Amino acid sequence: MPKMNMVQALNLALDQEMSADDSVVVIGEDVGVDGGVFRVTDGLYDKYGEERVIDTPLAESTIYGSAIGMALAGLRPVAEMQFSGFAYFMLAQLESHASRFRSRTQGLWTVPLVVRMPYGGAVRALEHHSESREATFAHFPGVKVVIPSSPRNARALLTASIRDPDPVVFMEPKRSYRAFREEVPEAEETLEIGTAQVVQEGGDLTVVAWGAMIRPTLQAVVQVQEKRGVSIELIDLLTIAPMDGNRIVRSVEKTGRCVIVQEAPRSFGVASEIIARLNDKALLSLEAPVKRVTNYDVVTPYFGRELMYIPDVERISGAIEETLDF
Repeated sequence: MPKMNMVQALNLALDQEMSADDSVVVIGEDVGVDGGVFRVTDGLYDKYGEERVIDTPLAESTIYGSAIGMALAGLRPVAEMQFSGFAYFMLAQLESHASRFRSRTQGLWTVPLVVRMPYGGAVRALEHHSESREATFAHFPGVKVVIPSSPRNARALLTASIRDPDPVVFMEPKRSYRAFREEVPEAEETLEIGTAQVVQEGGDLTVVAWGAMIRPTLQAVVQVQEKRGVSIELIDLLTIAPMDGNRIVRSVEKTGRCVIVQEAPRSFGVASEIIARLNDKALLSLEAPVKRVTNYDVVTPYFGRELMYIPDVERISGAIEETLDF
């Protein structure tokens, strides 16, 4: 199998789905002639033409509104928000229309629409380019929110998202775009949306993370295991909504301890939702309070202080050890 970075793997998913299904179209700012600001759509314009790879004005609400119309007319659009920080202009279209058509029409109409957006920090970007707002999108019923963590699962999840009958917000951790390569099969591969993945099994503590946080979290897990002689289970959430809460509950029932790592600010985040679900279904299995390792409740700082803001191996390993010692 060829080794790919995440950009290449996402490009492969788009290319294969466009080749297999004429209804799949790409729409967004600079996705055509320029191949996307991160080159995820590179080469697609030359291969499929301007009617299927559509450059748009800088108007996010128009991009997403047009994509909704395309989806209702029988296409499967993949819309790109150049950065997640610009996606808020599309929220009215997402909440008022895309998320509601299935219930509004009692299942008669669905909106098979994917909106891709690079998100997250640690790439020395400017303001509005580094936020982690997955909880915002997950709060809308009827919308699925997917966050890959590696080239292989990014390709498989994007393919599944394009084929899904409902609107999907596909958030790509740009810190992971070119950070590493892994083997990605050229043959078709999908992962089920709504299913978390156990990266490694363990019996003493459960750690849950997603997106770009998986790599530093795995480093912290290995560091603590070697130091303490314990076994730690690491779960990659992969889908924020619908969340695979049962897998987390089963793990915590086994280990009795849990640490959650999220890049987003601390308050009102996905980690808080996970804790609520553990309180509902695994409270009596807990031997220590569930600990969160998160960003701080401030606006994402500029790159000079960015790395002090985002959870790192030291903070994660410290939280794991504190939870083990409770």
